[in-house]
Amino acid sequence: MSSSKPLTDMACRNAKHNPEGKGNKLFDGGGLFLELMPSGSKKWRLKFRFNGRENRMSFGDYPTVSLSDARERREAAKKLLASGADPAHQRDDARRREAELYEARFSIVADEWIDARRARWSEGHTERIRKLLESDVYPDLGKRPISEIRASELLAVVRKIEKRGALEIAKKTLQICGQVFRYAVATDRAERDLSVDLRDALTSRPATPMARIDESALPELLRKIDAYQGEPETRLALRFLNLTFVRTIELRHAEWPEIDIERAEWRIPAEKMKKRRPHIVPLSRQALAVLEEIRPLTGAGRWVFTSPVRRNQPLSENFVLSALGRMGFRHTMTGHGFRGLASTILNEREFNSDWIERQLAHVEGNGVRAAYNHAQYLPQRRKMMQWWADYLDDQRRPNVLQFAPRR
Repeated sequence: MSSSKPLTDMACRNAKHNPEGKGNKLFDGGGLFLELMPSGSKKWRLKFRFNGRENRMSFGDYPTVSLSDARERREAAKKLLASGADPAHQRDDARRREAELYEARFSIVADEWIDARRARWSEGHTERIRKLLESDVYPDLGKRPISEIRASELLAVVRKIEKRGALEIAKKTLQICGQVFRYAVATDRAERDLSVDLRDALTSRPATPMARIDESALPELLRKIDAYQGEPETRLALRFLNLTFVRTIELRHAEWPEIDIERAEWRIPAEKMKKRRPHIVPLSRQALAVLEEIRPLTGAGRWVFTSPVRRNQPLSENFVLSALGRMGFRHTMTGHGFRGLASTILNEREFNSDWIERQLAHVEGNGVRAAYNHAQYLPQRRKMMQWWADYLDDQRRPNVLQFAPRR
């Protein structure tokens, strides 16, 4: 059979499996033959000898692998044999490398990186990172083996984001990709972090601090909040934000079970905090009064400050800016501005900076210490927060006099 004529494409196409088992191998020469399977499929095989032993390897199915393709693979295998290499082992190594490259695609590595950090992040932060990658990075780099991506390709992705004017998103995207590359290095799927080469390649934007009023404008702001004619939930939320100077997202998602009236504390769980650390907010007498005032409106539900439109939902993301705009503070005050203003005034009144930083929930460099310090300086912070509330009351009065901290 091995000396039979070479196959033709027509012979391969018309050949059918013989149930009696005869003639189910059509030989082309040089060890190449087409095996006709009972299922109806037709498989290319190569029979060869290596180190005195007979071996076989498959080249795939006909007609997916054509006759000419099968012959090319046969000749390539013969060259490997002539060089002293086992073509079957070479094929297995190639398949293994291909599988490794598949598992090292940027999207797979990035998804692994996200899963590895999910426990440290809030659900919202995790979803924002995933959406950013899916919308801006995966379409161009997702299917590429991460070890083969070049710095110029990563730069092209970032430049595309910059062209639509989203400079901060471009910067954030490069930072995230850098973390993915570092994870790939740690898991032996990349040699280095390419983002390091691009740090000076981004379009820079002049730093613009978040808008906030200075201390001289605080009395006017406080009086306008008290006189706000909009929804009572919004007015009380602004008062509470000023009294506690938490982040806006933390205020919006405050839940009644987190409030301990007897201990005068708001205990925010780790999953709601930016750095995934639990946080205790001491509540002044004025803050407790706000809670008592809003309780008849929202106390039967989950959220402390609900949307006036959807009672089962927290306040919207834009409630602060919208309300401040209606009061005449558009472009001059933000939700984050309450934090900056409180920090500035408390530091100027010479309160201990560690108390202030802890109250702002800024995480320390020492990660182990930070994990257990949510109650740190609590007695001192309690006195400081009461001073702050009293100070705000005094600022509401006409012709206020500045006074020293009560410590």
